[in-house]
Amino acid sequence: MKAAIVTAPAHDPVAGEFDEPVPADGRSIVELVGAGIHNIVRMRASGDHYSSTGSWPLVPGIDAVARTADGTLVYTGMAPAPWGTMAERISVPDDFCVALPDGVDPLAVAAGCNPGLASWIPLSTRRTAVAATGRTLGTVLILGATGMSGGLAVDNARALGAERVVAVGRNADVLDRLAGEHGDAIATVALTGTDEDSDAIRNSLDGHAPSIVVDFLWGPVAERTFVAVAPLAEATEVSHVEVGTMAGADARVPGALLRSRRYTLSGSGLGSVDHEVLMDGLAGFIEQVAAGTVRVPYTVYPLSRIGEAWADRGPERVVVVPD
Repeated sequence: MKAAIVTAPAHDPVAGEFDEPVPADGRSIVELVGAGIHNIVRMRASGDHYSSTGSWPLVPGIDAVARTADGTLVYTGMAPAPWGTMAERISVPDDFCVALPDGVDPLAVAAGCNPGLASWIPLSTRRTAVAATGRTLGTVLILGATGMSGGLAVDNARALGAERVVAVGRNADVLDRLAGEHGDAIATVALTGTDEDSDAIRNSLDGHAPSIVVDFLWGPVAERTFVAVAPLAEATEVSHVEVGTMAGADARVPGALLRSRRYTLSGSGLGSVDHEVLMDGLAGFIEQVAAGTVRVPYTVYPLSRIGEAWADRGPERVVVVPD
């Protein structure tokens, strides 16, 4: 079958012929509709991600929208190595297929689920927790709001009832766009890479600690956020969820912060979310895409042009489709 093929670490994929996926109990063979080239896809293919198999050649791709034998469109993934989702046919678990609602753009789902779910699950989990005490999400602080995942996090926070979003990032143009789209419901902070960022984040919070910090950056930005949040509204419980490490793999956490207020640190990733939560989160996020509440920009390439698709680092998520 036709597929994208990575032959060695740090090599870009090429279009070629790859073995058909092997049928197995509890799995079905589905046909590709569209698969996104996400950051994790690039990292796994190069061997740089903690979930990489370390074996080549392989077909890249972790998720996709596909068509089942009866014609149903589903969001799916988890193809067994060395197969991925960027191939004409994919072997997928029967218990990891979410039927798409009528009218939803399947390529928006393929583009959006991976980057969007990164924030949807921690935000929806947090909303459920605070709702049990009669509260709302309140203020949401997003570190790394100018990337694809961060922009979707802003939409997700608003869709889940956040009263205010503080968007932190390096790209001033994107921050200006977000401010224009969300008006008074959003405050923005353009990072300078200096200790002054702590004051800027604190000032943007306007005296109110965030209910949740969705952190795509970590590293020094997280450290400055700890300083910014520590003196604010000590009665507010803060959930700080590390999703990515774009600013650094490590961050120093002041012990006094954890002792002086209810500040909880956790992570959200492949190994930290159980299956039921993942499936519920997928269904909820896809509903928002269908409703247009969450907007997913994407660019499409055919499988035969996988080299061009892989090289496209533009602001829109790249989706690979069959020829």
